[in-house]
Amino acid sequence: MLRTVMPRRYSIVALAFLLAASPLGAAGQQAPPVPAPTPSPEASFSIFIQGATLGSEQVTVTSTPTGWIIRSSGRIGNPVNLATSRFEIQYDREWRPVSLDIVALLRGRPMTLRTVFANGRASSDQVQNGQATQKTDTVAADTVVLPNMFFGAYEALALRLQTVTIPASLRAYIAPEIEIALQVTGVSEERIRTSGRTIAAKRYTVVFGNVGGPVPGEVWVDEDGRLIRFRVPDQALEVVREDAVAVSSRVERLGRTGDEQVFIPSNGFSLAATISKPPAASPAGARAPATKLPVVILVPGAGPADRDETMAGIPVFAQVANTLSDAGFLVVRYDKRGIGQSGGRDESATIGDFADDVRAVVDFLRRRKDVDPGRISVVGHGDGGMVAMLAASQLTKHVAALALLASPGTPGGELILEQQRYLLDRLSIPEEERRTRIALQERIQVAVTTGRGWESIPPAYRRQADTAWFRSYLAFRPNQVMPKVEQPVAVLQGDRDRQVGARHAHLLMELANGRKRNPGADLLLFEGLNHLFVPATTGDVEEYPTLPDKNVSAKVLTALTTWLKDRLHVAAASAGR
Repeated sequence: MLRTVMPRRYSIVALAFLLAASPLGAAGQQAPPVPAPTPSPEASFSIFIQGATLGSEQVTVTSTPTGWIIRSSGRIGNPVNLATSRFEIQYDREWRPVSLDIVALLRGRPMTLRTVFANGRASSDQVQNGQATQKTDTVAADTVVLPNMFFGAYEALALRLQTVTIPASLRAYIAPEIEIALQVTGVSEERIRTSGRTIAAKRYTVVFGNVGGPVPGEVWVDEDGRLIRFRVPDQALEVVREDAVAVSSRVERLGRTGDEQVFIPSNGFSLAATISKPPAASPAGARAPATKLPVVILVPGAGPADRDETMAGIPVFAQVANTLSDAGFLVVRYDKRGIGQSGGRDESATIGDFADDVRAVVDFLRRRKDVDPGRISVVGHGDGGMVAMLAASQLTKHVAALALLASPGTPGGELILEQQRYLLDRLSIPEEERRTRIALQERIQVAVTTGRGWESIPPAYRRQADTAWFRSYLAFRPNQVMPKVEQPVAVLQGDRDRQVGARHAHLLMELANGRKRNPGADLLLFEGLNHLFVPATTGDVEEYPTLPDKNVSAKVLTALTTWLKDRLHVAAASAGR
């Protein structure tokens, strides 16, 4: 597939398009029977990159006497700048491709593509940038046609995925360029609750072949065989159907009997949250709770993180919440502002704004009759540790303990350069190019923090980097915030974390132990775990979707639970009530 390399919230890198490549074999065998999708009215999809809306696409799937037709139209903004007036792909009754037609404007210039499939060949006529080209590729008879940036085509992939036995290998034709391998590595059942119904979905994890390495993705399919969502997590690309992206919709994971769904007032909007309680706790609304509970607030990391903090299919916070609730805590996890069911806008928010949201959660909890206001703790993961640290420093009278999970111990700019150097070291590129990319990153960060030097930086990079959030990220200094934290601190870290290296845990401990008012700090290191605290081989982000174990390590859950119990005196308090 044509790879779009987009920044994570903490990694501003060049926007590039890399052609996916995979050794081409003989034409594939005929696919097993594919169930027919339920034809339906037009489905509308929103296209997001890095959590910001980049465009939309309207898609229909129609049955014909000889097969199926997928049609779409839409627009994707800069830096892609694609306006599609006609996209049409035809498949026969066995979902073998017959033809593809595209009429569009790419960066303001006409583009057309006509591809005909027959006898294991794809014959294409294309006009782009005023030049006409013809080419023929050998393809599998049952290849799935996925031209770049035309996401309606993934309706066919959604159907094919329902026929495979996991693990499976398919072929995908990135028209009109090349056929690649598409590995299907896993499937899980999901439930998406909307305002009108609950969608029983299947989430397939897939890996696309790519010249720069495998590209993991997710394809979500509803009970009618229709596409719900397509994600490429490490490129921050997400395409979501209208009913699943609405503010009234959320994916339910690891729900507990008695979970409360609440909306917490914040600064002019509400944060949507789930409150999980111990099995024996009083029901919501009880007038006189038998026990006032200790509290854990889970603060999510960077990017479009929902309350379950799901990454590569691993609901990190949902698992943490279940364990802590079973251990006797009232646990709150929430969708970040502008994400999921929460209101507000995240594109203009700073780390300070996200810390204000934590304050709003604390204020909300202190008014509940089943909460012990003297035993509220805050736990932040990844960049959420920055937010949690800042909130704890501002709420010294209302937060009793702080835990930082895989959190940065340096200013944000240093971490970004550290991450970029690690990624570049893994690529086979000349040293001069490596230095050029690092220098560009450094110039971008100087321009963001000072407002000067943008004239030497491509405008597309400025649009990505010149944001309030990124400016606050670069300005955040753990060595200035930690001295103001007066609570006990725990630092938890996996030694195979490649997003926030293990050295950051030691840096945080130095800062915590150097406080004038130091009520204690504990370092908890775990062997063989990645940034998600899941057992890993390399710890690289690309490995996440292929990990056989999708569970946060029991060692981490036990250690966190034990530390919080000790600091919040859970056992002693419970015994005395």
